[in-house]
Amino acid sequence: MKIKIPENAEYILHTLENNGYEGYVVGGCVRDMLLGRKPGDWDITTSAKPEQVKALFRRTIDTGIAHGTVTVMFGTEGYEVTTYRMDGRYEDHRHPKEVVFTPSLYEDLKRRDFTINAMAYNPRTGLVDEFDGMKDMERRCIRCVGEASERFEEDALRMLRGIRFAGQLLFELEPATVEAIREKAATLTHVSAERIRTELTKLLLSPGADRLMLAAETGLSRYFLPEFNRMLATPQNNPHHRLDVGRHSLEAVCHIHELWEEMPDLEKKARTALVYGALLHDVAKPECRTTDEAGIDHFYSHNERGAEEAAKILRRLKFDNETISMVSQIIKYHDRRYENCLEGGAYSPKGKKAMRRLASQAGYRTMPLLFLLQKADLLSQSDFIREEKLARLEAGIRCFREIREAGDALNIKELAIGGREIMALGVKPGPEIGGILRKLLDIVLEEPQKNTAEELTSLAVSLVRQK
Repeated sequence: MKIKIPENAEYILHTLENNGYEGYVVGGCVRDMLLGRKPGDWDITTSAKPEQVKALFRRTIDTGIAHGTVTVMFGTEGYEVTTYRMDGRYEDHRHPKEVVFTPSLYEDLKRRDFTINAMAYNPRTGLVDEFDGMKDMERRCIRCVGEASERFEEDALRMLRGIRFAGQLLFELEPATVEAIREKAATLTHVSAERIRTELTKLLLSPGADRLMLAAETGLSRYFLPEFNRMLATPQNNPHHRLDVGRHSLEAVCHIHELWEEMPDLEKKARTALVYGALLHDVAKPECRTTDEAGIDHFYSHNERGAEEAAKILRRLKFDNETISMVSQIIKYHDRRYENCLEGGAYSPKGKKAMRRLASQAGYRTMPLLFLLQKADLLSQSDFIREEKLARLEAGIRCFREIREAGDALNIKELAIGGREIMALGVKPGPEIGGILRKLLDIVLEEPQKNTAEELTSLAVSLVRQK
């Protein structure tokens, strides 16, 4: 079996071998190449000790030398080269107390998490697959190396990693692996929020994001996203829905994946905000649920409360402020329905006034993300008046597009005058200037044609005289 590996990686392997050492590309890069996927990076394992690796290459960085890892640099490109090792006893369900170097490739592969990640390759000697990783790939199966409960006892993050791999590769977890997650789920509390965030984000961005259900079914999600469990336990007894809150939200995440194909330039941060927005857009429904006399469920104010709840969850997961803001904004406004943009089944420009106000409040850069979330939300509901809802959404999108094409001002920066012009009217620097500009924006949102320097200066003079 031949695997095409990068020229620099092959150079490292040849250099190691020419100096009496073993060397293999290992782990995820081997798995991905065998699956026809492009590896994110190329890791190398070797019998050489770190100091021996450093002696063989001109530029190296001690990225993890205590654990046997040296990064060999070629320009700006780095390859991690790690000495064969055995992990000592794990004391915190995450890190080994000590690392012991070993001359045995088998021992090094034996300590790895899943069989599909425990394969090594060398162009001269071929594929090393001691734990039937190839067979598991053929079966599309995620299986631990050795006893699953032992692997998870060593490193609790492996449970979430297993579910993430199932989502990325569209594989299934082996039954014994599922049972081991159920048994060891509580040990996830020993893992940092940052590590959990990384795995959860990769899962939600993967084509099999619905594998998050495995985390709920095994009890794992109770330790990093208990809100999702409450969502799954909350029915939606009304004509607009066919699923409980949790399954509806997860289906919305899957629709997001389909819809963003229409936006190929969407940055990863925006995609991340969208999948979390879809997952959490109804997070407050369990607390907001009421049932009327006819047995119909209602969820009043769930969008505003959901924005607040989502922000708390994302802060708990240590997200950056920009992502938290984007997610909160699209959740806060996701229930807008653009009634005035559609009349008698046809597009109407009457909704522009309300659309300008919404775009001003939410931020015009947020609007394309909001529209995407709203469409995913609608597609995850029941068929009840779906075509009418989608037509109204499309009318709203057209309305916003026409507003942007017309150049209507949606924020203070887009006004024809600014703070300097207000000060020229005799207003001293301070909060009064901002107050005047906000009032001018309020006028322009109602009457966009007034966004000229002459008109706004006249209005500003009137506002100053009123003081």
